[in-house]
Amino acid sequence: MTGSQMSKRQRRDPAPPAPSADTARPRLNISIINYRTAQMTRRCLDALAEAVGGLDLSITVVDNDSGDGSAEAIEDWIAAAPGPARATLLRSPRNVGFSGGHNLGLAAAPEADFHLILNSDALVRPGALEALLAAAKSHPEAGLIAPRLEGEDGEAQISAFRNPSPFSELIRGASSGPVTALLHRWDVPLPPPADPKKVDWVSFACVLLRAEALADVGPMDEGYFLYFEDVDYCARLREAGWDIAFASEACIIHLRGGSAPVKSLAAERKRLPAYWYASRIRLMRCLYGRAGPLTANLAWHLGRSIAQLRRFAGKPVPTANAHEGWDIWINAFDPLGDRMGGKDRGRCI
Repeated sequence: MTGSQMSKRQRRDPAPPAPSADTARPRLNISIINYRTAQMTRRCLDALAEAVGGLDLSITVVDNDSGDGSAEAIEDWIAAAPGPARATLLRSPRNVGFSGGHNLGLAAAPEADFHLILNSDALVRPGALEALLAAAKSHPEAGLIAPRLEGEDGEAQISAFRNPSPFSELIRGASSGPVTALLHRWDVPLPPPADPKKVDWVSFACVLLRAEALADVGPMDEGYFLYFEDVDYCARLREAGWDIAFASEACIIHLRGGSAPVKSLAAERKRLPAYWYASRIRLMRCLYGRAGPLTANLAWHLGRSIAQLRRFAGKPVPTANAHEGWDIWINAFDPLGDRMGGKDRGRCI
């Protein structure tokens, strides 16, 4: 642990003072992004209205320049919303992606003690917010608290992970059981219940972020238009000396993929959006230095070569996403640039 990490940890370790009226009722801001998902966002807001309870809570919905009437539909919901579900709509003049949208939502409530980053395809169950806040109180060393994510059928979803790495890219390229077994220490998904000691990052479909941690780490990196920003932010939290905690009793229904098409495209082995590959490359650069993107890409190609060996056993070769052999090189030689509309905050130079 570094000196800076130690000092931050020490500031959080002493016993807190006796709770006042304010500390007993923390202020919570919920940030939601809408991009052409008005019906889904309204369903998310309906669930929140039922889960508010007696919390001191505000909701910030950021419309990412949908241009399809979504913003107006959400304004109608806000106008008719029950009293406790206070909501505000922010209209972004352009689509600034996941990081940019939530940065607007987080900045809209500087007085909040906690921020809930919430997908529009997530439904908060009654009691979940209280459980998250209780876990935050029990774990003052945690800058981020993750709930249990599950489908509408009640089955737990994988929401805790190891960091992607060149080894995991080899696993992904090979799509082979023996390779995955050999390199299991670097396999990214951690099936539930995940061992907290092995978790590097958690899904940002829903997470509770402590305002003090946000002040330490700063806003999300807008160089990630969509995807991998959660990996990056968790790494930055840990670098700043904060931990990740879990509140398994806080249940969030995640409809999964409803707010973005990548998961369905990947399942059908269709071509993924360029922003996915640009974000992947940026992450490899930030986590593993200048050689990270090249090493990750070569590892993926090595994995594809291993996959071809299945032909000698008379087995079919697993299909990669369409054009992936070319697309993984998007921004590979300019990983911190702004070709995708992002910003280089200078973290990874």
